[in-house]
Amino acid sequence: MRIRRSFAALSAALLATGAVLAGPALTQSAGAAPPTASYSWEITPTGSTDQFRGLAAVSRDVAWVSGESGTVLRTTDGGATWQDVSPPAAAGLALRDIEAFDAQRASVLSIGTGEDSRIYTTTDGGATWTEAFRNTDPAAFYDCMAFRPNGDGLAMSDPVDGYFQIARTTDYGQSWTVLGNEGMPEALPGEFGFAASGTCIISGVGQRYWFATGGVETPRIFASRDGGDTWSVMETPLRGGPSAGIYSVDFRDARRGVVVGGDFLEPDNGADASAYTTDGGTTWTVSDEPVDGYRSGVSFIRGTARTVIAVGPTGSDVSFDSGNTWTHFDDDWYDGIQCARDGACWASGTDGRVAVLVSQKA
Repeated sequence: MRIRRSFAALSAALLATGAVLAGPALTQSAGAAPPTASYSWEITPTGSTDQFRGLAAVSRDVAWVSGESGTVLRTTDGGATWQDVSPPAAAGLALRDIEAFDAQRASVLSIGTGEDSRIYTTTDGGATWTEAFRNTDPAAFYDCMAFRPNGDGLAMSDPVDGYFQIARTTDYGQSWTVLGNEGMPEALPGEFGFAASGTCIISGVGQRYWFATGGVETPRIFASRDGGDTWSVMETPLRGGPSAGIYSVDFRDARRGVVVGGDFLEPDNGADASAYTTDGGTTWTVSDEPVDGYRSGVSFIRGTARTVIAVGPTGSDVSFDSGNTWTHFDDDWYDGIQCARDGACWASGTDGRVAVLVSQKA
């Protein structure tokens, strides 16, 4: 039984108890950079009680979220109002990832074994949806997906016959092809991806992609520079185990990246739950001052040099030095975070909670 399928049950149990649970080589500074701002979340009224793990931040005005009960919401006015644009065919499915290009075009991923793993795509703001992909391999379980601005994208499944499985699109998610495993390193026994926030795979500059794993003693990062044809794999210093590993990854550029995770069964334990790289992911260094607990989402703030936000069940943390030192700033439960190209950051989580990051200059 895959551990991550217990997320909903764990969330309900913790809530029931009242626990509060989203050029030249660059070098990392030895200590924390002087803070340039303080941060807080401004919650927007969604009118929903769903748990939103899927999040697509397009801009300060436009964002999409997807939930555990087949819900998709969209805002085009910065969160002042939200429209229910749920795909009728996805009712009851766990929509763990949503990716959007603008206010009209988006793709949403449902997770699960066999045919429960599906991708629905819209080109008219959610007025209509097309089922673009349905997994037919009973051994596959799709966790997350990522797109490049030109419409190319990848979706990642847990290992099938010893290899992580990748599906690819070249037309903004309207059609998908499952790739062979010729360029994929072997998975370790028990290794898988966490469908926690839709950020276990991300795209980067050029044709770069990275995806993150867990479930094993040493969590790993897989990297591709050719759009998913071939992959290399690197070990990380994050804590591992059956329910532990890397839950989210983000890169600022081709060199600077950050990973967060931990063990969702130990939500207050941030030890060895965050790390950073300055060489594109070849090597990773555990944070000197870690995140404040298990974290399921992480994102660089676009337009800043080294500022990163991490979220999870026990709150939110900020790093001003690309992930080396972290400071806690909020206690609400958020599962996902994404920062848009214009610098706006959105977070989503339990009880229909969606928020916009607000900064105050130091």
